[in-house]
Amino acid sequence: MQKPSVDLLVISLTSPLHIGIYHNSSLIDSYESSEKTSDILPLFMKEILSRYTVEALYFARGPGSFMAIKITYLFLKTLSITLGVPLLATDGFAFNRNSPIKAVGSLYFCKENGMITTQKVDLTKEKIIPFALPAHLDKRLFSDQNEPLYILPAV
Repeated sequence: MQKPSVDLLVISLTSPLHIGIYHNSSLIDSYESSEKTSDILPLFMKEILSRYTVEALYFARGPGSFMAIKITYLFLKTLSITLGVPLLATDGFAFNRNSPIKAVGSLYFCKENGMITTQKVDLTKEKIIPFALPAHLDKRLFSDQNEPLYILPAV
């Protein structure tokens, strides 16, 4: 039996890790885990690759956890080369309705007018929205500029 052709979306900027499986841009399956990205990503991918034929890889390239971003990028870049499929990326604000993303201490990454900065956020006034897989994968949000978006705030 032939495996279905799908696109994968990985969001690993904070815990939990999310992986969405998309067929014709519609979410058909998903995986989620609060385990370390380095531990769970290979296990999830082994299962996914046994069930599906991957046509393209998409991921949130940052900002967020430096190590999770680095591991995800290296893993997906290697998979992209191995499978001969494109690796496309966008920033993480596309998956949390432009909500601040935890940086370090009391600092959060914020995106305003296309610029990402670190700021202190008043959590009594600002609601932090967790990352979520979209029901529809809008491929127009992604580009082949897929290098990790490392933004390290001054400590």
